[in-house]
Amino acid sequence: MKNQEIAHIFTGIADILEIRGENPFRIRAYRRAAQNIEGLAEDVTGIHEAELKKIPGIGQDLADKIQEYIKTGHLVFYEKLKKEVPSGLVEMLHVPGLGPKTVKMLFEKIKIIAIDDLERLAKKGGLKGLPGIQKKTEDNILKGIAMIKRRTERSPIGHVLPVAEDILRKLKEGAPVKELSLAGSLRRWKDTVKDIDVLASSKDPEYVMHVFIRLPQVKEVLMKGPTKTSIITHEGIQVDLRVVEEGSFGAALAYFTGSKAHNIRLREMAVKRGLKINEYGVFNIKTGRKIGGRKESDIYKALKLDFVPPELREDTGEIEAAVYKRLPDLVELDEIRGDLHVHSKDSDGSLRIEEIIDEARKRGYQYIAVTDHSKSLGIARGMSKEQLLDQNKKILSFNKRLRGLRLLSGVEMDIKSDGTMDYPDEVLKKLDIVVASIHSGFRQSRAQLTKRLVSAMKNPHVTIIAHPTGRLIGEREAYEVNMEDILTTAKSTGTAIEINAYPLRLDLGDMYIKRAKELGIKLAISTDTHVAYQFDFMRYGVGIARRGWLGEKDVLNTYTYKELMKHCRVKQFKIRTTV
Repeated sequence: MKNQEIAHIFTGIADILEIRGENPFRIRAYRRAAQNIEGLAEDVTGIHEAELKKIPGIGQDLADKIQEYIKTGHLVFYEKLKKEVPSGLVEMLHVPGLGPKTVKMLFEKIKIIAIDDLERLAKKGGLKGLPGIQKKTEDNILKGIAMIKRRTERSPIGHVLPVAEDILRKLKEGAPVKELSLAGSLRRWKDTVKDIDVLASSKDPEYVMHVFIRLPQVKEVLMKGPTKTSIITHEGIQVDLRVVEEGSFGAALAYFTGSKAHNIRLREMAVKRGLKINEYGVFNIKTGRKIGGRKESDIYKALKLDFVPPELREDTGEIEAAVYKRLPDLVELDEIRGDLHVHSKDSDGSLRIEEIIDEARKRGYQYIAVTDHSKSLGIARGMSKEQLLDQNKKILSFNKRLRGLRLLSGVEMDIKSDGTMDYPDEVLKKLDIVVASIHSGFRQSRAQLTKRLVSAMKNPHVTIIAHPTGRLIGEREAYEVNMEDILTTAKSTGTAIEINAYPLRLDLGDMYIKRAKELGIKLAISTDTHVAYQFDFMRYGVGIARRGWLGEKDVLNTYTYKELMKHCRVKQFKIRTTV
């Protein structure tokens, strides 16, 4: 979806116009348009040009700009603006207290063009004496820069959640808390997280705060109050703890879980019913009487809504689904019957097949697939055709002795740059599972990359497309593909798409997961395990799957072994009868 890209561009335009001191109404128009486009539930590229103008804040001029970007991938107006103002000046605008006039002055007087330069000079006292800047101003600038760095740095959920859970454990052990929960984007299972929100109820909030600031995870106390305290962990993550009364815990949990857009919708609905909803509870506006708030479900019950799971609270249709009782019964971790993407020592994994079997048994799996790399990925010790067939024989031998667990012979096969497969069909047909993926040529054109994935899906033996966008969160952007073409091909061929549960991937993302569900595509939640602890990453994949509205039957590896093998045979038949 192009929504985020267009929203980012419109925000950038607003920032540059602000530095140039242009019409504030024009600046505000771009910011409003960015916010509304970013919040759209559907892909802006699928909206007809005439319909664009029905989006709040979008007139003919902005509609034309959106169309220009969709058609060309560029916006000439934005490209020209960027040449007129150094990009670092736009970043400096986000420092609290630095308005456009000051940013412009700093550039013109001492040629500061980046936040790092500004921070370095402020630490040396080099800003004093400039128009409007005193020692206190410098101190405030440094505090603002520190805040910006904390605020803008987002971490993969896999880095943050273990820290958060450790804090919860320590609080349960040492603090007099009645109820305790994570909140915010972490509770909604967003793939990246800015900070950690913790909510507690207690009759002794002061002592809870006393325990909190003395936890071993605390590096710095930012603020300590009777009901809210903020700290920085040694990992540099901000943690906000709020303690509320027991009777308000449910309302506070809903409020601080968010999202903001979801909460706004709930408050709007409440007003129409003569109610007020806030972090303290649900109130009758006329009488002021509190009618709920002890439980989170009180909020939804008061609005005649089905309870909305936290993962869905993004104002992307969940409110409407709750009104008409159409919310999905979301997939649960204990419904996963096996892992379909696991590496052994035969390529770049660290586990022997016997150890993979042990790990599968620990988790109560019915089956587990060994999918080592194919020959083209030399860096991962990809297997030759002969090695793969030898491994297949070994797996067949294991299965003769196993009870209650089935080893699936498989491979993670490279889709080569020209779109051909790494092994011929005569080899692939001997396997239970074929996972196909791209590991090279990320800079190919959108059309080329899309063609490679589409070609793989048209192979009758390819069961799953793995990590389909190739992203590594915070390290590598997703490569450019036509996701709609990929999803429609997956549907027509019966190919499953992977939700790679490795926390730096979480690929497919929730937005496309939901689209895949709408098309009736099966998704496989797999860990891409290379070492034993990575089997536990399954929960991250399930979390993202739930954000994408998936139920049990949407997920391939909730199937029984017989159902899974039937799915593979159906695909093979489907391809052969349509080619």
